[in-house]
Amino acid sequence: MPYDIIGDIHGCYDELIELLEKLGYEQQKDIFVHPKGRQLAFVGDAADRGPRSMDVWSLLFALHDAQPSLIYSPGNHCNKFYRYLKGNKVQVTHGLETTVAEFQQFSKEQQETFRKKFISFYEGLPYYQKLDDGNLIIAHAGIREDMIDQPLRKEIIVFTLYGDISGETHSDGRPIRGDWAKHYKGDAFIVYGHTPVKEARFMNATVNIDTGCVFGGKLTAFQYPEMKTIFVPSKQPYFEEKFHDYLD
Repeated sequence: MPYDIIGDIHGCYDELIELLEKLGYEQQKDIFVHPKGRQLAFVGDAADRGPRSMDVWSLLFALHDAQPSLIYSPGNHCNKFYRYLKGNKVQVTHGLETTVAEFQQFSKEQQETFRKKFISFYEGLPYYQKLDDGNLIIAHAGIREDMIDQPLRKEIIVFTLYGDISGETHSDGRPIRGDWAKHYKGDAFIVYGHTPVKEARFMNATVNIDTGCVFGGKLTAFQYPEMKTIFVPSKQPYFEEKFHDYLD
């Protein structure tokens, strides 16, 4: 099965539609279908920070309804919104405030319908996706080879959502992240996002496709098994300081 795996969207709906059209997908009512049978997949963090998070979720829900096996690996922003909708106490910051503001524009009835839909969708998702007989893995922030196929535990969940973190932070509050991909020696090819980079970053058998669309970069898709990327430029303001520089 050929896949088109989309990087972190973060509410950049217009760029998503442009990318889907560039990839050759055709709109059929509320969904997009590829004439050659390619399948969409997502590395998570569809919403927050960008201008049209609810429109992105609406499209994903339509895809999910048409194809219940929608391939979506939840990210840390998805997890936080899930906890917010469940009524847990979370800080409505770091981009969640934009999605909540859109959500609060809905009527009470619309809010309840969306809340139930999102919770059901999220609770049905695996923390990482195994495709192509285990040769391809999609995990929002990545996954170490020793975690693959192991019983799910908190360490694995945290890693897939937040990456290789130790709890330490930079002076501006951003978490210090280890470069797990640099040390990856697994057989499966891993596609992930979470950490914004200016260009898709190939390292060992991994690729980071979060090219910072919401920060003015671009929205990138990784095509498998072709092992190539296709992108569209962002329509958002550019923030140089939001991009991560790896020391390869």
